[in-house]
Amino acid sequence: MPLNLPNLLTWLRILFIPLMAGVFYLPDGWVTAREANLLAAAFFGVAAITDWLDGWLARKLGQTSAFGAFLDPVADKLMVAAALIVLIDLDRVAPLIGLIIIGREITISALREWMAKAGKSASVAVSFVGKLKTTAQMVSIVLLLYFNPVFNLPIGEIGTWLIWVAALLTLWSMAYYLLMASRALQKT
Repeated sequence: MPLNLPNLLTWLRILFIPLMAGVFYLPDGWVTAREANLLAAAFFGVAAITDWLDGWLARKLGQTSAFGAFLDPVADKLMVAAALIVLIDLDRVAPLIGLIIIGREITISALREWMAKAGKSASVAVSFVGKLKTTAQMVSIVLLLYFNPVFNLPIGEIGTWLIWVAALLTLWSMAYYLLMASRALQKT
């Protein structure tokens, strides 16, 4: 396991998961509900930024590695799944949304592994719709974790609308990847 800055940022993202989730389950009186919202949103927001930053740094510094390529998507999926489970528990996200997003992540991870074994991993490389889905997902989760109005803007409602958009993009990207994989396998 190469120990470099991009991999350290990925590990940091993993370490932020229990911090993000844990603030909602601290004993009464340790933090207010508003403080828990702020802390969770901040932990998740910083983690989301490291998701972009670690990949950029790995390419910029020439520090890409097979371990980093493995760990980065695992960290992303753990982070999103943990946040969704917390948000479902807080009744801020519909369970259906969690099932769609987490189910898609498991399905596409398995598909990518299968396609890699078949020598067709390029057919399921990250697409624009996948990046758009990730952006909508990350922003909506930050908004739903924070949840409190800001300057009379209903942050929770905006986050709810955006998480539904993310769920639709999730289904669209899954259909796209399944179609690309199917086409690649038909060529063999």
